Amino acid sequence: MNSIGKVVLGLLGLAVVIILIAVPTAIYLNEEKVKAQRTFTLSDVFNSSIRARSYNMRWISDHEYLHQKDGSVFLHNLITGNNSEFLSSITFDQVAASDYVVSADKIYVAFKSNWTKIWRHSFTASYSLYDLADSTFLSTPDIPHQVHLFAWAPTGNKMAFVWENDVYVKTSPTAKAVQVTSNGKHNNILNGIPDWVYEEEMFSSYEAMWWSPGGKYLAYAEFNDTLVQNIEYSWYGKEQYPDTVIFPYPKPGTPNPVVKLFVYDTANISSITEVVVPASVGAGDHYLATVTWVTDERIAVQWQKRKQNELRFQIYDFSIVGNTWMENALEKLDVTSKTGWIGRFSPSNPTLSADKNSFYIVMSDNNGYKHIHQVAGGTATAVTSGTWEVIDILKVTSNNIYYSSNQYGDKPGGRNVYKITLGATPPATQCLTCTLNEDRCQYNSAYFSHDASFFRMDCSGPGLPLYTLRDNRDASSEMQVLEDNTALEGLLSEIHMPTMQRGFIKQGEFNLWYQMTLPPGFDESKKYPLLIDVYAGPCSQKADYRYRLGWAAYLASTEKVIVASFDGRGSGYQGDKLMHSIYRRLGTYEVEDQITAAREFTNMGFVDKGRIAIWGWSYGGYVTSMVLGAGSGVFKCGMAVAPVSKWEYYDTIYTERYMNQPSENLEFYKNSTVTARAKNFKSVQYLLVHGTADDNVHFQQAAQISEALVEEQVDFEAMWYTDKDHGLDGSANQHVYTHMSHFLQRCFA
Repeated sequence: MNSIGKVVLGLLGLAVVIILIAVPTAIYLNEEKVKAQRTFTLSDVFNSSIRARSYNMRWISDHEYLHQKDGSVFLHNLITGNNSEFLSSITFDQVAASDYVVSADKIYVAFKSNWTKIWRHSFTASYSLYDLADSTFLSTPDIPHQVHLFAWAPTGNKMAFVWENDVYVKTSPTAKAVQVTSNGKHNNILNGIPDWVYEEEMFSSYEAMWWSPGGKYLAYAEFNDTLVQNIEYSWYGKEQYPDTVIFPYPKPGTPNPVVKLFVYDTANISSITEVVVPASVGAGDHYLATVTWVTDERIAVQWQKRKQNELRFQIYDFSIVGNTWMENALEKLDVTSKTGWIGRFSPSNPTLSADKNSFYIVMSDNNGYKHIHQVAGGTATAVTSGTWEVIDILKVTSNNIYYSSNQYGDKPGGRNVYKITLGATPPATQCLTCTLNEDRCQYNSAYFSHDASFFRMDCSGPGLPLYTLRDNRDASSEMQVLEDNTALEGLLSEIHMPTMQRGFIKQGEFNLWYQMTLPPGFDESKKYPLLIDVYAGPCSQKADYRYRLGWAAYLASTEKVIVASFDGRGSGYQGDKLMHSIYRRLGTYEVEDQITAAREFTNMGFVDKGRIAIWGWSYGGYVTSMVLGAGSGVFKCGMAVAPVSKWEYYDTIYTERYMNQPSENLEFYKNSTVTARAKNFKSVQYLLVHGTADDNVHFQQAAQISEALVEEQVDFEAMWYTDKDHGLDGSANQHVYTHMSHFLQRCFA
């Protein structure tokens, strides 16, 4: 067969794949009606009434949940069918509360007010304690305002909180607060709450204290940032002189925070013992990854070496002799990755078995796919297997394991909920969601009651989101539709809405998936401008089956732009071989693959090759800039929001996970900079956007790109947002999308 014939057959094969995968979704999502009069506009993107709704709930037992509506909280009992007001909106108003937390014994409520954001997850707030039986607020002068963290114990009504970087405990709402630590110091020593880099990259939360199951002990981490160098940037505010924001931010190759783990005995206020890191890990720089209590006398901790390719899972037992936490010599597991880093990002949290004799953890199997493993006696045994991945463990009971995965239909971007029946031979696995509203629901999860008798099924797409309550005792039968978004469906029926197309491009041994948002009335015989919406960071996934209603819908509906996303090498949920392709070489394959994808899309015949653009935020801004700086000639313009310019400017935990330290990988640190490609920007139109108060990807990154472009006499556009962080929230959010829309209109004119 000659080469021309091979090309023709190859294109025909690709077309067949696209048709088979794309048509069902496109038909289902086609919202066009004969009576439709208008398109989905930019104003619609920011119209809060044109939004998909969800259904909030908090399980407080195996058959009861709380639901907040119209400012009040209602208690729903699924056994009796009774619904009653649990907390009145009037009670919220008394303390101007924005949220609430109920004690484990359901006797008290902590109302949260005066919420003030710090970083992505962290905040300060005031907490007011409320007695449900007496319907009165308690006088608690020993709980200060601007508390960093508040946590009820898992039984009874003990509580712990962090104030000014120190941990405090109250053994009851009326007991006096006991100060557990006293060395807390701003930007120096933090107790019970993580510093910036742990909050952002390791814990993905603001919690660094953990109650034991019976509430006897409180474990907490201490973060010592004494040796960590500070980042500084201006906060312009409204005063005559700007302020300076200063906080510890470790960058690749520089000193990290030093972390220790302690346990406080609430029955003995003088008893604080350290849970010591194993010598094999503690001999060098290391991280505290996860903390999980087994019983009041046993705790499981995951420690990680700084390189993040070695991990120790260690069980500790409390010894009365010496009042210490001792390493259990038999209950430990050492995990090593030979191809990259451990976990998708940071190591996954272990889930305790019902009998408390083992743990279930999602980790890479021998074939490099993330699967559930049972860890006991120092051995990890695979529970699931296959060329697909487990996403999360959702619930473990005495009889079953519930988890989400992308197994069904061989669609990496899909999600479904599965149940494994324990003790069955062979193990019985059942999908609970695969065939429920299948056209509408291919991206599913579940929120289970305490013993999994009931669950809320969360269908997030590709159709309109759907939330249903299901009885797990009766074959997961539907009890109630909680939210079906019929109101949104009615609004969208009056609008010319885009359709979705999904498929994959075969590249070597990999099926690399994409999704396209297509203009209403899409005609393959016509030529459309194309915008690549990219993220492309390690373990990312942009091509999935979630429903989205945002900027892309406007661009496709009103501007008649095809918006496409493509998951190339380095992306997640398809095995370590694909994900670890970019290990120690960020800025290479994931950049090249976006250029390849744009060329492939052009070859499909309906893309105007003279009007192709790319845009991204954060890592997506970095890839956008690297793509434009590659000088491929494929792209006419691009928009980078809050991009990285050099990896040596970003934080240690994230960067070194993928690149190691600069001393270990200097060549790829040098070759992965946007600034080195500055001269190639002369042939493209470039918009650079950044917030001046970005605590994550600092304004320094955009400043360096700007300087490099100026040095090369590149004409480009830039927009900064004063005192805005990485998310560009508030008025900046609408402004940035409006500004990018105008930029894109000029580019495609």
